[in-house]
Amino acid sequence: MNQILNIIQIVAASLLVILILLQQRGDGAGSAFGGGGGGGGTYYKKRGAEKVIFVSTIVLGAVFILMALFRMFV
Repeated sequence: MNQILNIIQIVAASLLVILILLQQRGDGAGSAFGGGGGGGGTYYKKRGAEKVIFVSTIVLGAVFILMALFRMFV
């Protein structure tokens, strides 16, 4: 049982890293420090695959945290 939980948590962590990396926008490093006006501060609505990846990241993050808490008490 413990080995199965380990495998599930490793898979969840790996998928979480992949989903987070897929969300990166190509604004460049300048926008991170306040430079460049390439739309870095404008709001836009997520659509299509971008929204699916965003929601999947939130769900998988919650699953990962719950698994970590579960494993701590078991």
